[in-house]
Parts: sequence; C-alpha cells; structure tokens
Amino acid sequence: MPNARTLLSAARLRGRRAAGRLVHRGWRWVQETGAVSNQNPGPYRFGELGDGTKLAFPMGAVFNEQWITIGPFSIIGERVTISAGFLPGLDLGDEPVVRIGGGCVIGRGSHIVGHQSITLGDDVWTGPYVYITDTAHSYHDTELPIGKQWPRNEPVEIGAGSWIGTGAVILPGARIGRNVVVAAGSVVRGEVPDFSVVAGAPARVVRSWEEAEGWQPPFRHEPPQPIPDVTADQLRALIGWDLRLPGQSQDAS
Repeated sequence: MPNARTLLSAARLRGRRAAGRLVHRGWRWVQETGAVSNQNPGPYRFGELGDGTKLAFPMGAVFNEQWITIGPFSIIGERVTISAGFLPGLDLGDEPVVRIGGGCVIGRGSHIVGHQSITLGDDVWTGPYVYITDTAHSYHDTELPIGKQWPRNEPVEIGAGSWIGTGAVILPGARIGRNVVVAAGSVVRGEVPDFSVVAGAPARVVRSWEEAEGWQPPFRHEPPQPIPDVTADQLRALIGWDLRLPGQSQDAS
C-alpha cells in the first residue's frame, strides 16, 4: 500500500502536468487572440492588409505601419520586425515605404527595415532571421562616430516567387529578380538576374537558367514530382485549410 510520501509525489506530478497543459492552452489562446489580421487589426492601422493575411503573435517591432502594405494570404512569422522610417510618428509622405506582396511568407525573427523603399513581389518566402534593409550607415567622416553619420538609402526590390534562405542579409540597392534562390547566410547587394541561385558573402551567382540550355550547371538529381491537382474541398478535408476569403460562400470554392 503506498505511503503518504508516494501519494504526495503522485499528486504533485499530476498537478504539474495539469498546470503545464493549462499554460500551453493559455498560450495558444494568447497567440490566436493576439494575431493581427484585417479582421482583428489590434492597435495597428496598416496602409493595406489583405484578406487572409496574418501577423503571428508575439510580434516584433512594428511602427509607422500606415506606410506598410501587405497583400492577401501572406504569413508573417513570430517576432518579425517591420518598420518604416527612423522613428515612430514620422510623416513619410504619400507613398508606401514597405510593400509586401500577396502569398508571401516571412520567417520568424526576420527584420524588414525600410526608410525609402522596400518592395517584395508576390509569393516571396524567407527562412527565419532574414534581414532586409534599404539603409546603411555612412562612415565617410573619420571624426564622427559612425552611428551619428547620416545614412545612405537605396531602394530594394525582391522579385516574385523568390526564396531567401535562413540568415540572409539583403543590403541597400539590391535588385533581386524573379524566382531567385538566395542561399542561407548570403549577403546580397546589386543586381541578381531572374531564375538564378546566389550564395556567399558577398553573394555570387552559382547556378542560372537559360531557355536554350536549362539550368547550368545541371542538377545532380531528378526534379521533384509535380504537385497533383487538388481541389479546395479536398485540401480542407485533408489538412483543414480553408482557402476561401472571409465571408465567401461554400459554393464559391
């Protein structure tokens, strides 16, 4: 027959397990409630926030969101910083400073820091901890601390369908083409042509596609099988995703 100490240890263990389940359920509720969308904008007033787009909670620093636009069905991961201008509360003019297209996925812990113009086309995906900025500190004056020197701004563009690997840094003036792969840890500046793969610091083209020759150098493995045709109803039945716009009827799918 168990003694009192054994019974007490078992009760404490059950209590810790129950408390753990309660904490995780509570945190899931906080994450779901704190996520930002156009249906639940919280304190934010984005220049545009498309249908089906969600910014996961907890968020990173977000300020001057009036000059930030995000298209439909984009996913912004946890602790992602998106900022426009140097400080909150600035008047940045009539045009958006940061434009994120539709169908984009921004990995957790990434930073998009815009002062003049950052544009991400549709379906741009990033890994976690990617840094994209259109500004850099100047160091021309050797008598003045670098942090106090007026920065240099150059617009940044990332073409539709591109993939930016974990930990990559996109520097001011970068012009990345369509369907470009940026390898993890790369530092990108300057022009990157469509349908290419870049890697390194500074990044260099390591593979590119030409209509006559295909990918060069050639792949050493077979391409993946194409995605089969799946209807929205089949996808909902399989994994529970609902691709309909808010308020859209079942017949519209």
